[in-house]
Amino acid sequence: MPQQVIVVGGGLSGLSAAHQLLIHGANVHVFDKQGFFGGNSTKATSGINGALTRTQIDLEIRDSVQQFYDDTLKSAKDRARPDLIRVLTYNSAAAVEWLQDIFKLDLTLVSRLGGHSQPRTHRGHDAKFPGMAITYALMEKIEEIAEQTPDRAKIFMKCRVTSILKEGNTVIGVEYEDANGEKKRDYGPVVLATGGYAADFTETSFIKKYRPEIFDLPSTNGTHATGDGQKMVLAIGGNGVDLEKIQVHPTGLVDPRDPENKWKFLAAEALRGEGGLLLNGNGERFCDELGRRDYVSGEMFKNKFPIRLVLNGKASNVLDFHTKHYAGRGLMKKMTGEELAKDIGIPASKLQKVFEEYNEIADGKKKDPFGKKFFANGPVTIDDDNFYVALVTPVLHFTMGGVEINDKAEVLNHDKEPFEGLFACGELAGGVHGANRLGGSSLLGCVVYGRVAADSASKYLFQKVLKEGSGASGAANRLGQISLHIDPSQPGRVVVDWGNKGGNDDDNNGGNAPPAAGGQGASIATSSTSSSSSSAAPAAAKPKAFSIPEKEYSMEDVAKHNKKDDCWVVVKGVVMDVTKFLPDHPGGENAIVNFAGRDATEEFEMLHEDRVIPKYAGYAVIGRLAGSEPSLEL
Repeated sequence: MPQQVIVVGGGLSGLSAAHQLLIHGANVHVFDKQGFFGGNSTKATSGINGALTRTQIDLEIRDSVQQFYDDTLKSAKDRARPDLIRVLTYNSAAAVEWLQDIFKLDLTLVSRLGGHSQPRTHRGHDAKFPGMAITYALMEKIEEIAEQTPDRAKIFMKCRVTSILKEGNTVIGVEYEDANGEKKRDYGPVVLATGGYAADFTETSFIKKYRPEIFDLPSTNGTHATGDGQKMVLAIGGNGVDLEKIQVHPTGLVDPRDPENKWKFLAAEALRGEGGLLLNGNGERFCDELGRRDYVSGEMFKNKFPIRLVLNGKASNVLDFHTKHYAGRGLMKKMTGEELAKDIGIPASKLQKVFEEYNEIADGKKKDPFGKKFFANGPVTIDDDNFYVALVTPVLHFTMGGVEINDKAEVLNHDKEPFEGLFACGELAGGVHGANRLGGSSLLGCVVYGRVAADSASKYLFQKVLKEGSGASGAANRLGQISLHIDPSQPGRVVVDWGNKGGNDDDNNGGNAPPAAGGQGASIATSSTSSSSSSAAPAAAKPKAFSIPEKEYSMEDVAKHNKKDDCWVVVKGVVMDVTKFLPDHPGGENAIVNFAGRDATEEFEMLHEDRVIPKYAGYAVIGRLAGSEPSLEL
């Protein structure tokens, strides 16, 4: 019996599963086809839902799990799966508090998003996008564990899992291609966390097959979201559910410099939650800005473009990090009310009338024709000098459809029975959100079902281990081997080692399988800092070995390298040639290309800790900015 659980996918669902497996005592192998962990999870900008959390109680928010369940059921419409929704909502507080307690994350700001009857979307005071803050915490911890205890966790970067290995109804492992394109196998129970398919524009795309009318819309997803897991499960006899249910998000940010770009950055739903208004090409409101995403997107298609997302000064101050970040990317512009009217192409008096009517509605003097009930950060007045304005368009965002699972995150076969040893979580798992997902529930689904999948996989692994050998004596012998590795010198820490028996059979895979956890001679990188070139990210480098070359460059030198195929940036006095790094950047190439030939320090500081440069992009550092001293805090 293999001695580890294989986790495929390094976004928040996969990382949640990996950590929960480690907490249970299982060993893990984590695969990701990218050069970095994170997936789309790092892009989540609004927060994570939780009902009846400690934070809500402290803030005297009168929410309940039942209200959250009812809101989700209503949003899911005719595709609601009550069993899956119950798991999602009834475990929401525990998921939020798991992040707070285990990973010391601040999630003490709470806001209300569209479709929610109460404020329940949690984020932190540290200003960073919550998806990035949460995912990075889990990512850095798993990398630390892999480096310090490689017998417990191994990381396989730039390794694309291509198929699921199965004997009868039992999944026994995966086949994958490493960074050099060599086919290999790894054995063990499998947790799939490969994400959705909202960036799949190939001939085999589920979007093209089930929703051809939206196939040409832009996407907020990373290019990696191509439905790999869904296709692999269907290939072995699993089921797809709700594959036509693809969420179109109303507020993809349009770059005025490149409006036709297929890849859009998402404007957080929190912007509308804190009072952002949507105005059509005539400068008029046309919907309840806090309606569900499918409703708002549908109303946008009925109206005149361009459509603008408008935040007044109060709302902008509440979301200062967001607005500055979007403005830094050239996706949002600060202007006065007069300038806004001119930009729309209407008289200032008309815009003022729109705002006055909205204020009267917010004050309860009028009923909103669009049914809006919640109003934040008013009043809105044309005399405000601090509007932040962005052009927005509907975008492919999230796929509610996926592989069929039960409430234990077990993947079901054609007979509606679970495959043995196969589990799924995150966006890959279909049915959790029904026909439409509520904002703030993507991160929640990752954590809740990542943990559920890990619980089920751990139980499966341990049951298999106990059945090894002949009867009770075999189980007792196995438990005896396990007990030898409880370390009394480290109170509170249990290291599980299943003994010396290997978990992979070289005869079955041409000698390419990694050895059992705790074994010798691993040919696969155990962390992103390994010297192995077969699976480690190219950015791997230990911070202690990092040094900044003495060569100096002026800003004039840097400015010459301002294209995608020749891209230099300056960060905190350090000059970097990031041309080769662009394809690996978790935030997408454009996030860096926007700053090509420029100083990107302010934007970098908003999103990252200094240590990510030596850890992931040390090889890109080529020198220092002339006349300044590098200020990286390592």
